[in-house]
Amino acid sequence: MKKTVGSTDKIIRIVLAIVIGYFAYSTSFEAVWLQTVLYVVSAVLFITAFTGLCPLYSILKVNTCKIKK
Repeated sequence: MKKTVGSTDKIIRIVLAIVIGYFAYSTSFEAVWLQTVLYVVSAVLFITAFTGLCPLYSILKVNTCKIKK
């Protein structure tokens, strides 16, 4: 598959994933589902950053990866 996540985008995703994951870990929520959602968002950000593929970018035809020709 074609890579759609560029290097700057990867760095932003990794930082956001760490911040969201830490926030979900350190904060006690009355609703457990909210903490679970934050963990899932954090995991998706990590996965898309390390694979370089973002399904939403593919659907919206967005590409932040610089292609060398």
